Amino acid sequence: MKDSNQTVKVSKFLSLILRHSPATIKLKLDENGWADIDELLAGAATHGTRINRKLLDEVVANNDKKRFSISDDGKRIRANQGHSVKGVDLELMPVTPPQVLYHGTASRFSASIREKGLIPGTRHHVHLSADTATAVSVGQRHGMPVVLTIDALALHEQGQPFYLSANGVWLTGPVNKRFIVFP
Repeated sequence: MKDSNQTVKVSKFLSLILRHSPATIKLKLDENGWADIDELLAGAATHGTRINRKLLDEVVANNDKKRFSISDDGKRIRANQGHSVKGVDLELMPVTPPQVLYHGTASRFSASIREKGLIPGTRHHVHLSADTATAVSVGQRHGMPVVLTIDALALHEQGQPFYLSANGVWLTGPVNKRFIVFP
C-alpha cells in the first residue's frame, strides 16, 4: 500500500469531489451519487491529483470510516453519505433506530444546538453514531468534543425516518432539541 500521507490526501480529495464539488474536476454524479471511475481518474489527473486504479481501490478498501463504495461491476464509485450536492438520492431504506444514538460535536456549537436542535446544514442529513467512542472522534475534529445523546426511537415514533448508510453512519433529518440530552 502507498504511504499513509498519500492515502489520506486521496481520501480527502475523493470526499471533496464525491460529496461536495464534483464540478471541480468536471465530473458528473448520477442521481444516486455514482461517478464513472475512469472519468474520476482522468478529471483528477487534469486537476493535478494523480490517482491510479490500484491506489483508488486501496483507499476505498482501507478507509477507516468506509466513506466510499465501488459498484459491483467495478466501474463506478460514490461516497456513502455526507453529500451537500443537491439531488443525490443514495436509495437508503428507512430503518428503525436503536433507543439512543449519539452526535459528536464541538463544545462551541452547544449553545446553538440547545436553541435550534440539530440541523443538517449544507448536508442532506444529520449524522449520528451508534456508540460514544465514534461520536467523540467526530467531535474532536472540530474542537473540544461534546457527545449528545439522541432519543432516536422516540423521534422515530413521532414519524421521523432514520437511515443506516453503507458504512454504519445513522442519518436523519433535523433533530428537535426536545429529543437531545446534553451532558
